[in-house]
Amino acid sequence: MTVIDIIVEPLAYDFMVRALAATVVASVVCALLSCWLVLVGWSLMGDAVSHAVLPGVVLAYIVGAPFAIGALIFGLLAVVLIGVVRGTGRVKEDAAIGIVFTVLFAIGLVLISVTPSQTDLAHIVFGNILGVSTAELVQIGALAAVAFVVLVAKRRDLTLYAFDPGHAFAIGLSPRLLGAILLGALALTAVVALQVVGVILVVAMLIIPGATARLLTDRFGRMLVIAPILSAASSVVGIYISYWADAASGALVIIVQGAVFAVVAAFGPKSVLAARRRRRA
Repeated sequence: MTVIDIIVEPLAYDFMVRALAATVVASVVCALLSCWLVLVGWSLMGDAVSHAVLPGVVLAYIVGAPFAIGALIFGLLAVVLIGVVRGTGRVKEDAAIGIVFTVLFAIGLVLISVTPSQTDLAHIVFGNILGVSTAELVQIGALAAVAFVVLVAKRRDLTLYAFDPGHAFAIGLSPRLLGAILLGALALTAVVALQVVGVILVVAMLIIPGATARLLTDRFGRMLVIAPILSAASSVVGIYISYWADAASGALVIIVQGAVFAVVAAFGPKSVLAARRRRRA
């Protein structure tokens, strides 16, 4: 079997074409957002929102509504609840995030345990990109497009907010509003990635690409280009490996992204080896 056969054969199946399209779309928008999450230090926030959407997904399944609607509602609810708990002044942000997302995730697990049919719900928890339908692909594309447009349109303001919220306030911008925009985009993006890797692994798609790009450049504008390219390429490789190895597709996407991060961390321009070479030079 030639390399061309390895590449072309999976494309003969409609489910593989849909899986590749959905994965690339989700990986690009996740990678774009991950640049800001890494810069602001919101890795735990990404984890919180991705887990907190589970009860919304289960409730949407129970009433027969689209999964995305329930997930989006509970993603935004998690953001609001974290703000409320943090606003008491007696609980720090990391504690507020931990409280909200663990409680909501536990509620989701309880709902799963009492729901008669758990097949589709298991796919949401662990991902089922090879089973994505045309309607779900359109849904993923629409939500990703909204998040992408918002992030690109507000990229300058969001970048200033990430680097210096005080300066953003001084020039007339509202740090609170910019933070809300970023959190709203996070909720949308988490919903987009649900179908690809499931609730548990969403946080990896929201963190690894930005962290990898951060190790390759100090310029934020370049990060916004490098992260989506690496993420999309890793996702395609992961899907192809899952096809030929008959293994979990979502997990392999994350494994490939993690492998790329490991290589960059070990041999990239900011690695220990590179630092030693510069010292010797």
